[in-house]
Formats: sequence, structure tokens, C-alpha cells
Amino acid sequence: MSSPEQTTAAPGGIGTFEKYLSIWVALAIIVGIGLGQVMPGLVQFLAQLEVAKVNLPVAILIWAMVYPMMVSVDFSSIKDVAKEPKGLAITLVVNWLIKPFTMALLGVVFFKYIFAAFITPAEADGYIAGLILLGAAPCTAMVFVWSHLTKGDANYTLVQVSVNDLIMIFAYAPIVAVLLGVTNIPVPWDTLVLSVVLYVLVPLVAGYLTRKALIARAHNVAAVDEFTAKLKPASIAGLLATVVLLFGFQGNVILANPLLILLIAIPLLLQSYGIFAVAYLAAWKMKVPFRIAAPCALIGTSNFFELAVAVAIGLFGLNSGAALATVVGVLVEVPVMLSLVALANRTRQHFSG
Repeated sequence: MSSPEQTTAAPGGIGTFEKYLSIWVALAIIVGIGLGQVMPGLVQFLAQLEVAKVNLPVAILIWAMVYPMMVSVDFSSIKDVAKEPKGLAITLVVNWLIKPFTMALLGVVFFKYIFAAFITPAEADGYIAGLILLGAAPCTAMVFVWSHLTKGDANYTLVQVSVNDLIMIFAYAPIVAVLLGVTNIPVPWDTLVLSVVLYVLVPLVAGYLTRKALIARAHNVAAVDEFTAKLKPASIAGLLATVVLLFGFQGNVILANPLLILLIAIPLLLQSYGIFAVAYLAAWKMKVPFRIAAPCALIGTSNFFELAVAVAIGLFGLNSGAALATVVGVLVEVPVMLSLVALANRTRQHFSG
């Protein structure tokens, strides 16, 4: 990117707290499950605070994580994204031509064959459906967090997410219909629109106004770096609080079905690491700069779980195998993505830029 403001995408170094983030996440998982057992009334109350299947406490926490990234977005340099199209091309190919179909294939292989002795054919169909719903829904909100943790290009990440959101509006239902063999997919437009507004539009506008005010007051972009650096602890705290809530909401499911959770998690883990490897290696082979390569691989790996869960409930019911599979996707998401962030940061020296 040619803009002098590019440096704002990577404020600060990795502190002690971030260095051991995986430990804090593990503790947050334990706290979340424990909270669900010790204070079930509180957890149930928080779980019920939702609009269009979007949980508002989680939405607020994700907003807190995304906001610092949005302050780093330099609108004047977004036009320069077109000068480096390879990262966007990799993201689109992985998200829409590879990911949904490999997820369906893994679901069939594991639940129809490898795990056939542990589940019934009807249960297998439900779990496969849930995996397909996850695989066809690329992430919207949390990508900004993963990009921020790898010091990715904030402007490029915004464009990648925006383009994927536009494609998802038109492509999600047809892809799911083909893979599930269902002709009438009830796409929850209220969930889709509300998620994009809450996770992208609102923090983007807030970030733009904040950035404009900071530069106007200080007359230089260094003020943006200082501001986002101060927000970093709050952003990490928001991530951990999100983990606590997600595992608190599903603690009973985990404790009641530990083996089943493991069975569903295995193909999800293989899919996540496999998709990341494909995108990351393609970016390396195509000499994509790291600030673009890391986010473009991570955006294809994570999922828009709110949409997947909502569609699963709408199609198959709240207590269906499909709904359970999408919930397991939620639980797997954060630990897996943090491990991939760590892997990307350890291998950045192999990329240009």
C-alpha cells in the first residue's frame, strides 16, 4: 500500500499477556464451563439476550475486539487494494470453490464410514448437514481480530470481508441447497443483516470517526498508533470474555456429550488446519506479502457461526444433530484460530513485506 498511514495496522509489539494467550484462553474455557454449572441462571439469562439469533452480550464483546482494528483502517488507501489482487483471489477461491465442498466430503467420510459404528445413519445425516452449513459460511466479524493479532493490513482485511459478505448474500443458499439436496433454504436475512451491521458497519463508522478526530487533534497519524495500543488490553479482555460466554452457554452440552463433541470436532479440526494450509501455502507460493497472506488464510479458515446456527435451527430444529454440529463449530473456532495466529506469527519471516 502506498499510503503513509499503513503503519497503523500494526501497533505495538507482542506483550507478555499476548504471548501466553493460549493459556488464558484455556483458563477462560474452564471458567466458562464452570460458570455454567455454578451460576446457570445467570448464564441462561445472558444466553436469552438475543435478537435474530445474534446474542447481544457476545455481539458487544466482538464489537469491542473489532473496533481497534477499524480505527486502523485508512479509507484513502483502500483504492490501492486493487494493486495487490492475489490475496483477495486466494480468499475467494478458498471460501467459495474449495471450503464448502471439502467440508461436505469430510462429513461424509467421517460420519458415514469412520464413525459409523458410534452413530445411527439419521444422526450422521444431521451432523453432515451441520458441517455443510458451517463450511458454506465464511467468517465476518472475528476475522478482524485474527488479522489484528497477526498485524495484518486493516484496509485489505476490510475489503476481503466486504466482498465475501456480498458474495454470501447470493451464494450461500444455492451452495447449501446443492450440498444438502434441499431446494428451499430458509436464509435468516435478519440474522445476516444484523450481524453485518453490528460487526462491520457500526464499528467501521465508529472507527472512522475516531480516527478522523485523533488525526485532527494531533495533526499526525502517530496518535492513531498510540490510541489503538492503549485499546489492546481491552480487546484481548473482550476475546477472553467471549470465550467464557460461549463455553458457558454450551457447558451442559459439552459435559453431557463429551464423546459426541469429540467426534464432531475431529473433521472440523482437519478442515480448519487443511484450509489454512492451502490458502497460506498458496499465498507463500504467489509471493503475497505477510500483512495480506495471514489474513487471507485466516478468513477462509474461520466461520460465520451465527448464520450457520440460525439456518440449522430453522431447517432442522433446535435439538437436531445439525444444530449441535454448528454449536461445536463455535466451540472449536477460537482455540483453533488462536493456534493458527500463533503459527502465522512464527512463520512470518518466510514471507515478503
